[in-house]
Amino acid sequence: CQNSAKTDNIVAYLKYNTILTPYLLNCYIKSHLHSCYSEQNNTLVFKLLAVGSMLLLFLCSEVRECLKLDPDHKQCFSHYKQVKKLNKQIQAAEELIQQDKYSDVVSKYESVIKTEPNVPQFILNAKERICHCLSKVRLRPATANAVSVCSEVLKADPQNVNVLKDRAEACLQDDQYEEAIKDFESAKEHSENDRQIKEGLERTQRLLKQSQKRDYYKILGVKRTAQKKDILKAYRKLVQQWHPDNFQDAEEKKKAEKLFIDIAQAKEVLTNPEMRSKFDEGEDPMDPESQQGGGHHHHFHGGWDNFQGFNPFGSGPFNFKFSFN
Repeated sequence: CQNSAKTDNIVAYLKYNTILTPYLLNCYIKSHLHSCYSEQNNTLVFKLLAVGSMLLLFLCSEVRECLKLDPDHKQCFSHYKQVKKLNKQIQAAEELIQQDKYSDVVSKYESVIKTEPNVPQFILNAKERICHCLSKVRLRPATANAVSVCSEVLKADPQNVNVLKDRAEACLQDDQYEEAIKDFESAKEHSENDRQIKEGLERTQRLLKQSQKRDYYKILGVKRTAQKKDILKAYRKLVQQWHPDNFQDAEEKKKAEKLFIDIAQAKEVLTNPEMRSKFDEGEDPMDPESQQGGGHHHHFHGGWDNFQGFNPFGSGPFNFKFSFN
């Protein structure tokens, strides 16, 4: 009876701890944000928030005592099963991210939210991860969904630099250059020495300027996320429409000849991976002057990246080992 009463008290504490832990971690992390953002590998802060609510819940000595006192206690065992399930889901999702299978990750983190729907901070971090993965998928409607999910996270956490970066990338892929610039500038306000933000902002400004000149995507009437087959399809259609032989009037023929050349160049650039990559960086491969400015785009993100055996505390002030039997 004494053990049973003690176990019930522990379970009651765990319920309270499940809600409290994410917010305590959030306060701790926010006090270290600026120093974390200045580092190239700034994943620790987000790993802490990502799994803190459930990982610390299970690791605390009270849980061990709970299971030791009464291994068959339903509520205590329920906590164990939930953490075990979350561990499996997050590990599966992170393995897919390591393989750049971003499209497959979204459903995994949606499952994480379903498994733990009662802790707002936990849900917010799962959505942050979804935002990141959607921003990496260069297909519609993923880019539009990325903007939507990222905006939802930023509504609750407007100073989240990584989500601002991800939404900026999603806006870029949807040709929303002004919006992307706003997000990069907002991110810069909170992390002014971040080289990645600086490069992203410069790249976006080049792309905006480029869009006001000759835009090969617009020439072919395709989105920046278009795949090669869609580009070739658009090219064939436009070639038939604007072939100079289709026009008898001298002025119309001259206009068609110019457009025909633009169409051919657009197809050449967008079907060549190297040339398309340069164009996506804000350079015009067909314009030697444009290539002198140059610049390189580096992939970046914090989030829940690079999990090491579901141990987000390996390089931080805590050093826990976590495993299931």
